[in-house]
Amino acid sequence: MVGSDRSVGQSVNGVDLKGGSDVVSALHEALGDAVLVRPIDARYHGDWSGVGHTEPLAVVRPSSTAEVSRAVKICHAFGQAVVPQGGLSGLAGGATPRDGDVVLSMERMRGVEVVDPVGGTITVLAGTTLEAANAAALAIGLELGYDIGSRGSAQIGGTIATNAGGNRVIRFGMAREQVLGLEVVLADGTIVSTMNTMLKNNTGYDIRQLFIGSEGTLGIITRAVLRLHPVFRSRLTALCAAPSYDAIVQLLALVRSHTSGLTAFEIMWGELYDFMARGIGGSHPLEPGRPIYALVELSGDDREHDERRLEQILADATDRALVTDAVVAASERETRVFWRYREAELIDALPSIINFDVSIPIAHLGACAVACETALRTEWPEAHVFLYGHIGDSNLHLSTSVGSADQGLLHRVDRVVYDVVRTFGGSISAEHGIGTLKRDFLHYSRSETELDVMRRIKAALDPTGILNPGKVL
Repeated sequence: MVGSDRSVGQSVNGVDLKGGSDVVSALHEALGDAVLVRPIDARYHGDWSGVGHTEPLAVVRPSSTAEVSRAVKICHAFGQAVVPQGGLSGLAGGATPRDGDVVLSMERMRGVEVVDPVGGTITVLAGTTLEAANAAALAIGLELGYDIGSRGSAQIGGTIATNAGGNRVIRFGMAREQVLGLEVVLADGTIVSTMNTMLKNNTGYDIRQLFIGSEGTLGIITRAVLRLHPVFRSRLTALCAAPSYDAIVQLLALVRSHTSGLTAFEIMWGELYDFMARGIGGSHPLEPGRPIYALVELSGDDREHDERRLEQILADATDRALVTDAVVAASERETRVFWRYREAELIDALPSIINFDVSIPIAHLGACAVACETALRTEWPEAHVFLYGHIGDSNLHLSTSVGSADQGLLHRVDRVVYDVVRTFGGSISAEHGIGTLKRDFLHYSRSETELDVMRRIKAALDPTGILNPGKVL
């Protein structure tokens, strides 16, 4: 049971507790300066969700899989809850400890071990940032298949544990599709290695898939083998204004029918684009005041061919009244400007901004977005509501500011949005996992039989419930 105690000198599960009369003493004796004790720096108190930040009992910063295993064995012996932490860029509270939890930070588990240009794989330690891993791949002319805005801080282990998505999902899929092999430490400290480097390996149960998206509740990811992809020689980015969401959906179908090179198809409703335009100031790629905007990105190997293809797509879209205005980035700098509008970092300055990340079938995403906005403004007439997302992979982002977001208000806002999402048959989490913030609404998107299977898996792999307790389930 989580929180049980052990006496001095006891040996449990092969771990000699020696003189450690409590878990912190035992950890410190085994791992020395890798263990931080109270007062704990605030950066270990929680993730980017900003909710429920709590000082942990201690922080363990292992530098090897063996040290992760030893730390977890000790915690298992004491029945001590362990909360794995990566780059802390999550938005669901999945890396936030409770009072009395021990944090296991992967920040020292950094490094690229192997980059294989022939097999098209990269082997990395879990604490390696997404940016560092991709830089190693780019050095040999390849790149990772997924990318997110927090690439400079997000760690590979965390992105796998939350099954990250990002801007390339429409072309390559989620993080799950990029993982060939994993090394994981189980709740009793056992090290399980499925460090496969082959694309085809159909040998029984695919154990790695249990840990992808499990948010550290089934095991702690320590190493990974990821697929790599050729770097595209050409990238073209267009920003389009459209009269309606229905026109946007038809534009998406048009693009897909003309090319296989679509790597991003993003949308912004007018309120977000207008807000960003006011904040950025100066001239804008397209004038504000349009109902909705799409950011379309094509990647390929022949720029001249791709330019002609994009020109034809935009001409056809204009003839069909799907697009009222469009501009193509003439440089990498202009591309970054286009993406700045979509990445919407300026809305973070609004008081108590609340961010949602949901999935809706593409055909119904526009109606769901309008219904969410209507429901929020009915409850909070002065609310800011911004709608945007990765429409190409059915992902809607909604950001709202309704006032001082205490825990009670946050739960009310969650219920308003998730009630609408459920009526449209959507998922309450597209990219950022469940953590604690979405746990009470998991049954909106998963059946009772599915939840029962999840509980059985949790009980089988973590029978004492020490791994990230209270998260997901």
